[in-house]
Amino acid sequence: MSSNHYSSPTHNQKFEVGKLGEQLVAQWLQAQDWGILHHRWRCRWGEIDLIAQQGAGEIKQLNTPEFSEEVPNPCLKTGDKQIFVNSSPRYPPSVFSLPSLAFVEVKTRSWRNWDANGLLAITPSKQAKLWRAAELFLSQNPEMGDFYCRFDVALVSYQRLSPISKSAAVLNALQARSIQLGKPILVADYKLILRDYIPCAFD
Repeated sequence: MSSNHYSSPTHNQKFEVGKLGEQLVAQWLQAQDWGILHHRWRCRWGEIDLIAQQGAGEIKQLNTPEFSEEVPNPCLKTGDKQIFVNSSPRYPPSVFSLPSLAFVEVKTRSWRNWDANGLLAITPSKQAKLWRAAELFLSQNPEMGDFYCRFDVALVSYQRLSPISKSAAVLNALQARSIQLGKPILVADYKLILRDYIPCAFD
């Protein structure tokens, strides 16, 4: 019975581990100097797991010579306004002195899963809903209309701990700076791993 219990989590357990996965990614982003603006931002198009901002520098014109060769990026359009999308992590916001927004989709999957740690769940339909949600967020926050925007995907794996392993879990729960890609961290009843973080996962 115990093996089935660990391999077949209940709905509440899935909800719990999903929240833990999002918190793990949020802490990792904060360690990379991102600020978390919203967790589970909801609208009629669905939910954005995390909305994060990096940088708060002075907005500069992009048609200056120093930027002319580095801005072939696609745009996210909100009404008549064009929001440039940072299509490559090679150009961090510090290059342009512009803040960046990341709309982050977090997928938390068990150790053995069938959809590439959740990556296959980011279907064209899901991407379209995230786009619409991001457009709505930007329309409601026009002061962010000139920020660089991108859609990121974070893939988290989890494994339920045996009772013997739980005693060490609390010690590691909030060590945000210790979170590294591919390295396990113990939180509550679970071992979590941030498998991959994909910036600009789709346009």
